[in-house]
Amino acid sequence: MARERLPDTHQTGRRRRSGAALPLTGPVRPDDPPKLSPRELLLTTWPGRLFLLAAGLKVAVAFWRLTGALPTAARILSSAATIGLIISVGYFATKLFVLMKQRLLWRVRRRLILSYIFIGVIPSLLVIVFFLFCGAVLFMSVAAYLFKSGYDKVVEDSRVVAQAAALEIARSPSTAQQTIERVHRIRSQQYRALSVAYLAPDGSLRSVGRWEHMRPPATVPAWLTDDQFAGTLALPQSPATAQSELIVRSAIKVGPGGRGGLVVVDIPIDEELIQQLHDTTSVRVGAVITDEQAARAEGSKNAGAGAGGIGLMWRNSVARMDYRDWDSPKTGRATISISYKLGELYNQLSSAQSFVVSGMRLGDAILAVVVVIAVLFLIIEAVALLMGLALARSITSSVHELFMGTERVRQGDFTHRIEIPSRDQLGELAGSFNQMTGSIENLLQTAAEKKRLEEELRIARQIQMSLLPRGPLDFPGIGVTALCVPAREVGGDYYDFFRLENNRLGVLIADVSGKGTSAALYMAELKGLVLSLSQIYQSPRQLLMEVNRIISENLDTRSFITMTYGVIDLGAGIMTFARAGHTPMIYLSANDSDGQGAQVLAPSGIVVGLRIPGATEKFAELLEEDSISLQRGDVLVLYTDGITEAMNGDSDLFGEARLSRIVTEHGHLDAPELRERILREVEAFVGGADQHDDMTMILIKVEEMAVSRESIAV
Repeated sequence: MARERLPDTHQTGRRRRSGAALPLTGPVRPDDPPKLSPRELLLTTWPGRLFLLAAGLKVAVAFWRLTGALPTAARILSSAATIGLIISVGYFATKLFVLMKQRLLWRVRRRLILSYIFIGVIPSLLVIVFFLFCGAVLFMSVAAYLFKSGYDKVVEDSRVVAQAAALEIARSPSTAQQTIERVHRIRSQQYRALSVAYLAPDGSLRSVGRWEHMRPPATVPAWLTDDQFAGTLALPQSPATAQSELIVRSAIKVGPGGRGGLVVVDIPIDEELIQQLHDTTSVRVGAVITDEQAARAEGSKNAGAGAGGIGLMWRNSVARMDYRDWDSPKTGRATISISYKLGELYNQLSSAQSFVVSGMRLGDAILAVVVVIAVLFLIIEAVALLMGLALARSITSSVHELFMGTERVRQGDFTHRIEIPSRDQLGELAGSFNQMTGSIENLLQTAAEKKRLEEELRIARQIQMSLLPRGPLDFPGIGVTALCVPAREVGGDYYDFFRLENNRLGVLIADVSGKGTSAALYMAELKGLVLSLSQIYQSPRQLLMEVNRIISENLDTRSFITMTYGVIDLGAGIMTFARAGHTPMIYLSANDSDGQGAQVLAPSGIVVGLRIPGATEKFAELLEEDSISLQRGDVLVLYTDGITEAMNGDSDLFGEARLSRIVTEHGHLDAPELRERILREVEAFVGGADQHDDMTMILIKVEEMAVSRESIAV
């Protein structure tokens, strides 16, 4: 049957991290991608090809559009080309951003400056922007409030005029015309566009004033059920300005229940009134757009122009106002854009403070203090920025010196020293660097020596592996398999097979004390001895005694060898073996009638190679030879102590009892399967613990008996 040797993963056990020193070829940096020219970037990369294809399609569609309307397929193709351009341009933009970031932030100085800007400058700017925004919102709200207050005063003035006229007419209806003319004459000095009308109970209409904005009302609207009305009317959109015009109107019924008629007072919001509002509130009225107009003109140029005229930052604000239609019960809301100047608005607000400090109004004094604080803040921020830049320069200069020193060392100049005069952490770092460069050469020599030793160990391991049997063992009647897992590069375990006369097979397993090259050399010497002596001595005991006599003269006093040698004679159905201090052999009989399972066979014997007085005589005295009868299905397991003494994380041993139990339970398997089962059980028991000793095992299973000599392969 075939005898197998495990691949490297089993031969070397669990993988171990290499301690080989890395060559000093420079600072460790990520591999830079290959630099491509613009031509190569467009022709060899998928984003470049996508860009060229999409651009070509867009050009083709543009020429196609010149010939007439595009079909649906062409429009779909154009959309796909647009998506391709977006993807390719986005890819190149992302790569450009990453490249610029790497180039700009490679120097530590730039990083420190950017860090300082992000930590110190940007928060200050954000605070300034926050207060500016709050100030803008505050001034917008104040401007809207002042405009509303001024506008409400105009509405109240119109109501007062209408009420005064209504009371006079109620007392003397015959003088209605004189009354409205007198009221108009008095109030028109303040509001030049003031218009007054009186609608008598008989339907006659008397009016005074310009009435250029609209005709005087000829009837009382049905929605006017109260005795009075004071509010805003919105005239239809002006074709010249594309905006609505507002009218302040007050209507007062004369007499009880309005039986004496109706007095109407109009004050148009014209340029003159707008100027008056500006003089009193420092706020100027701009465009007026009703919600109905905004909804009707949504998406058109007029709506865009109106919305663009309503700015919402610093110099502009908006006010919302209710309005209604005179001839119908329809009501609505209008948006009025208002503008202001900060200085005029501040003067308007501070004029209410009459308190004077050192010839200056309190508001002006507070403003001066705020300006001084702002200037001091800017000065402090500028000084802090300059100090931060100077500090960053001092730090990065030292870092640059350290970098240049590492570059000199990378080039092999170990005599270079860094001169940093500062007595700080960077100065200490420079001193440490100088000390490090002084010892690098010794480290390099140590690394070279270590590399040489590793190479020697590698060669020794190759020699060791060459000493083990090669190729499958073809011996009729038995199935043989083996494994050897060294704990280090070169182990001390050894096994071998020897074809003997008369249908016999010699089996050897040994364990040389120690590890490394010396163990491999002793293995080579042992192999030569057993190979020659196995053809001379038929008895395993006689062979081991001769091996002990010869090899003890060559081993040093700290080394010894444990070994078991047996001879299998299938013709006679017997295995004869002797054990020189080695681990016992496990034997599982195929006819286990008493149910005792696998047996542990351990004849007496001491180790080979002891160099003490009387050791040779004592070895011969204690060494025993034993024999067992073989039959079809019997299992023999020879192993080294690396199997039974394998330890887990709790330092528990695998043990001979556990190995015997596994052989008993799975002895019906063929030799390779049983070997793999034992190996898996050992690995499962050990878990993540390190392998501390070589593991070598030979499994023999008897398959046929009484084989003729002619059937044995030579």
